[in-house]
Amino acid sequence: MAFLIKSMIGNPLSGMGLGGGGDKEEEATPSDPAKAAGMTREEYEEYQKQLVEEKMERDADFLHKKAERATLRVCLREKYRLPKSEQDENMIEMAGDDVDVPEELLKMVDEDATEEEGKDSLMGQFQNLQNMDMDQLKEKAATTVTELKSKAEEKCSVM
Repeated sequence: MAFLIKSMIGNPLSGMGLGGGGDKEEEATPSDPAKAAGMTREEYEEYQKQLVEEKMERDADFLHKKAERATLRVCLREKYRLPKSEQDENMIEMAGDDVDVPEELLKMVDEDATEEEGKDSLMGQFQNLQNMDMDQLKEKAATTVTELKSKAEEKCSVM
C-alpha cells in the first residue's frame, strides 16, 4: 500500500523537479555505446565492422538472386517474343556479366519447351487426334450447329 501511495505522489512531484530522482537515471545510462553493450571500445568497433561486412554480403547475394530472376525473365520474353523490360536489363547490368540462370529454373523451362515442341509438331497433333473420341466430337459439332441455327432463327425473321 505504501508503494502505491509513494508511486502516485512521488512521480508527479519528481516531474515538477521537487523529487530530484531524474538525475540518478541519467547517471545510470552510460554515454558510450560500447559500455552500454558491455564491451571494450575495440571489441565494439570490431563488432560494428562485422555487422557492416555481413550486411554488404547479404546485399550482394540479394542483388545476384534478383539478377538471376531478371535473366530468366529475359529468356522467357525472348522465347515467347514479348517486349523487353528495361528494368530487367538494368538489374542484369548492375549485377555484372557473371549472372547465370539457376539450373533448377533452366530445367523447368527446358521441360516446358520440350512439352510444347511435342504438342506443336505434326506427330503430336496426330497423337491428339488418335486420343479423341470421334463420336463425342460429332455430337458436339451437331449440337453447336443446332444452337447456331436456333439463335439465327430468333434474330432473323426471314429464316
